[in-house]
Amino acid sequence: MKKFYLTGQRTFGNRGCEAIVRSTVALLKEQFGEITVFVPSDNIELDKKQWPAHAESGVVFVPLYYPKLTRYWVQLQRLPFAFLKRMNWPFSADSTLKRTLESVDAVLSIGGDMYTYEGRLPSWIMGIDHLAMKMGKPVVLWGATVSNFQQEPFFIPSLKQHFEKMALTVVRESLSEKILLEDFGLNNVIRMPDSAFTLSKQVISTDEFWPSEPDNGVLGVNVSPLIEKFSGQRDRISTEVIKFITKVVNEKSMSVLLVPHVTPLDGALKNNDYEYMLKILGELNCLGDKVKIMDPSLNASQIKYVISKCRYFIGARTHSTIAALSSLVPTVSIAYSQKARGINLDLFGDEPVVIPLSELNSEKMYSSFEYLEKNELRLKAMLSDKVLHAKKMILESVVKLSEKLD
Repeated sequence: MKKFYLTGQRTFGNRGCEAIVRSTVALLKEQFGEITVFVPSDNIELDKKQWPAHAESGVVFVPLYYPKLTRYWVQLQRLPFAFLKRMNWPFSADSTLKRTLESVDAVLSIGGDMYTYEGRLPSWIMGIDHLAMKMGKPVVLWGATVSNFQQEPFFIPSLKQHFEKMALTVVRESLSEKILLEDFGLNNVIRMPDSAFTLSKQVISTDEFWPSEPDNGVLGVNVSPLIEKFSGQRDRISTEVIKFITKVVNEKSMSVLLVPHVTPLDGALKNNDYEYMLKILGELNCLGDKVKIMDPSLNASQIKYVISKCRYFIGARTHSTIAALSSLVPTVSIAYSQKARGINLDLFGDEPVVIPLSELNSEKMYSSFEYLEKNELRLKAMLSDKVLHAKKMILESVVKLSEKLD
């Protein structure tokens, strides 16, 4: 029986992380049969409630390794000193982590964008990966987006060396593939669409939160406090979204479902899509039952089912859009980073289905929505073909992973 450890995982409060874990576990189980997958968690009991049947899939939740001084080290590495950029992870691993890593056949470094640059270096996840490498365990970058870290030139050699030591680097879109091949000069690179394209849906009743549905169906919308933070303009995004939704409901005979995709399981308000969109809903009371908000307690598979019932979707959280795209729902992605651009480029080429955050306003959202309307059948046909191909690529990548473990 093969055993795996997933680095980069912290909590199912981010349903995108949950989607990656669930889909990856299902793929491993299909390829290897009976498996054990160790999934780190910063609150094991809450994550278990999110996935009650986890044990049936071979999942064992284990305590998250995240030293208290990590946040200070990450901030320290932001200082403009070359020696700090070159330093390895300075903290020793606890005995629980060491025992778990010693027992596994491979480590999959997941998390989607753990190796992207957002002002911080990926020291924490590199430290865990490096420990596994020292034990002789094959470490695989699994379905990630990767930055070139041009803002941190002193860090690049360390990162390149780290990737070179991996048994396989599997990236989820062509922009990351180009970075690893051309900028880092790697030769162990595979492109595999995000594993969440294969996530199964869990059918549930939507009666309690589904909006009153007019003739033209329901538009799903996901926005988050994260894009407001990255925009640098407090309250601007929510104001523009309110204008957009009002216009869609009044002029298009459609209703709107607000879809939170990151809602902390402990109820924390920070980085909480539900709390953010609840305020937006409060400003749309005049539209009555034509605008509703989804139950924030749903798991990733249930949310994918809800999104699949929408006619169109506009989303900021990457995995909310992956849930829509893989369900063949015509979708516009709000892009605050490379990952949305790369994923959509591979699916649609130069189709105008991405709104850069710098261009996000009610007019741009409305014109993008009208593009979905006018090209609905063509986009659905493209998705039908591309998603089928994406799933084939994912299965092929799992086979290549298997070959590395033989």
